[in-house]
Amino acid sequence: MLWLVPLALVALVLVPVAFAPVSRRFDHFVTRVALAGFGDWVTDHGRNRDARRTLLQSVHARETYRMFASKTLLYTGIAAIAGSVLGVYLVAGGLAILRISPETMREVLPGQLNFLAGLLVLPDLSAGQLFVILLASSATLGVASAGVTYWLRWENLSYRANARERQIDESLARTVAFVYALSRSGMAFTDVLRTLSRNRDVYGEAATEVSVAVQAMDYGGLDMLTAIERLSERTPSEKFGEFADNLASVLQSGQNVSAYLDGQYERYQEDAEAQQESFLELLATLAEAYVSVFVVAPLLFITILVVMGLMALGDTLDLLRVIAYVAIPLATVGFVVYLDSITESLSASRSDRDVTLAAASLAGVRRTGDPDSERAGIERPEDLAAVRSDGGESVADADPSAADAGPNDGAGSASAGGGVVNFERLDVFERVHWLREWLTDPVKTLRDDPDVVLYATVPLGLLSVVVRAWPHLTAGTVTPRVLDDFVVQAALFVLVAFSVVQELHRRRIAAISAAVPDFLDRLASTNEAGMSIIESLGRVNRSDLGALDDEVAKLWTDVEWGVDAETALYRFEDRIDTPIITRVVTLLANAMHASGNLSRVLRIAADDAQDTRRLERKRRQELMTYNVIIYLSFLVFLVIVVSLDSILIPNLPTGVSMPAGGSQIGVSGPIGGISDVNVDAYTLLFFHTALIQAVCSGLVAGQMAEGSVRNGAKHATVLLTVAYGLFLALP
Repeated sequence: MLWLVPLALVALVLVPVAFAPVSRRFDHFVTRVALAGFGDWVTDHGRNRDARRTLLQSVHARETYRMFASKTLLYTGIAAIAGSVLGVYLVAGGLAILRISPETMREVLPGQLNFLAGLLVLPDLSAGQLFVILLASSATLGVASAGVTYWLRWENLSYRANARERQIDESLARTVAFVYALSRSGMAFTDVLRTLSRNRDVYGEAATEVSVAVQAMDYGGLDMLTAIERLSERTPSEKFGEFADNLASVLQSGQNVSAYLDGQYERYQEDAEAQQESFLELLATLAEAYVSVFVVAPLLFITILVVMGLMALGDTLDLLRVIAYVAIPLATVGFVVYLDSITESLSASRSDRDVTLAAASLAGVRRTGDPDSERAGIERPEDLAAVRSDGGESVADADPSAADAGPNDGAGSASAGGGVVNFERLDVFERVHWLREWLTDPVKTLRDDPDVVLYATVPLGLLSVVVRAWPHLTAGTVTPRVLDDFVVQAALFVLVAFSVVQELHRRRIAAISAAVPDFLDRLASTNEAGMSIIESLGRVNRSDLGALDDEVAKLWTDVEWGVDAETALYRFEDRIDTPIITRVVTLLANAMHASGNLSRVLRIAADDAQDTRRLERKRRQELMTYNVIIYLSFLVFLVIVVSLDSILIPNLPTGVSMPAGGSQIGVSGPIGGISDVNVDAYTLLFFHTALIQAVCSGLVAGQMAEGSVRNGAKHATVLLTVAYGLFLALP
């Protein structure tokens, strides 16, 4: 067992490194060891120190350059040691295999490969030669492991910086529109930056960059100009760096900031259109690559391997199974992940701001249980006895003498108790209101969150497979083809249900996005005419807004029942829960604090929504072509696979007829080996390959054309139905 000691030592050294990313204690231990061993050296040595220090800042790393570089050297050393030890074991294992005698090798190898038995004979090695071989292998693998580890550590930073650059550039136009709108509303520019920083979940990485400047002002004591200038030096986006540098110059010179932001917004919107054209060209290339690499190439491999297997040139079933069950799914997952990384659009998210119906209905007692909420109204008083059930003061506050009243005398006791009861009821309501909404309106829940349908359909599908297969299991008549039917039908049930709900959800969002510009334009027109934002909402509520009619009516109902405009807007956002509405509400709610004249802000928001919708519509139209390409390529794949199954195999020249069981009587001649082929196994493999390729092609079509795997469910449903129906129709 002594030969396992080096491996055990290597594993012991690797344990802290493996757990460092998920355990703070291990991370602190590794950091202390790295700083003790390499901290002083990396401070004064190392290539590209300044560039790498800037790179760490650009990705907002939590480690300093000294910490990161020290840990990199520590990991490199550990990788070198581990690689060296593993190199010795790998070469020793290889030498042990090669020491097998040629006679034994001939017994193990197939007849066609017997010639390799004489080639794989290890000559007798002296102790010195064996030492040199082990030393060379250990050094080679150790150096290679160290070099790869060192390169990956620094290359990962570059990858993260490039990803952030892409995300910043994608969100820059909307971020500039937000800053421009708030600056036109009369808000101080420092307050504009702070507002943007608080809404970085809505406006993405560009807002996150601005939050760095805000933190430098609030915690580092820097003035606004210096903080903005520092942004241009540390951001990974050249475009954002240029914007920050020019913005600092405009602020320093005293020029009109709004005019500068207006020009920048127009410029970035034009850049967004140019970037989309470039992006569509990239997707065209990727679509052709997908067809070539993920459809045509597997089809060629399958055809060649099938012919080789049928001609008894080797057992190719195992390799075909690897291609069908492993290679195609894994390659598709990798392709979808890559598509998602390059097609990720700005997705506005909302912080947890708890604005419930019960809280809003108690106009003066609106509160939240989230201490970090940005929508907190009047918080729950510490002394609940000071609150009456009707929102007024308790008797104890109104009349000090009532505080001494007995339990049966004062209305104050009852009132105080009513206040407590009301807040307790609010607590209970807020904990179970999601269940109440689900029971009262399940259609709305499914429409708003299509993933919920999977919670019901997936268990039902699995249950149906078990129930239908149970009689066959008990009778011993279960076959792979029978199970396939049950599984495919259950999968179609899940896909059809999810596809319908997801498509309704997508169309609802599309209809809302189409109605938003008109809604904002009408608000702007009425506000320009001298109406307040409340009066504008009332006037717009009486107009035709298409998909927004019902939600705007609820918004106006909230206002009529005494809810302030900001809270009503937030509840409007919560109900619709789409990125475009989130951006609009965030802009209006913050602009209302600065000015009552929001016409220009509304116009900016309307233009931004219209530009976003135009770009999305153009992209969707362009990408429909690639969906057609994917459909056609799958149909070609399916036709060839079906031809192999129904034409090639049944008409093989065996010289004898094929029995029903699929086995044949051997014949002599160069193709006599065909009689040994397991035809049923090939048929089952063709069936599975077609089904897997159908699902994979459908998911890729959804990701490529509509930017979401969820939207690929309907394509997967169509292709899976075609493949399954075609195989059912075969004799």
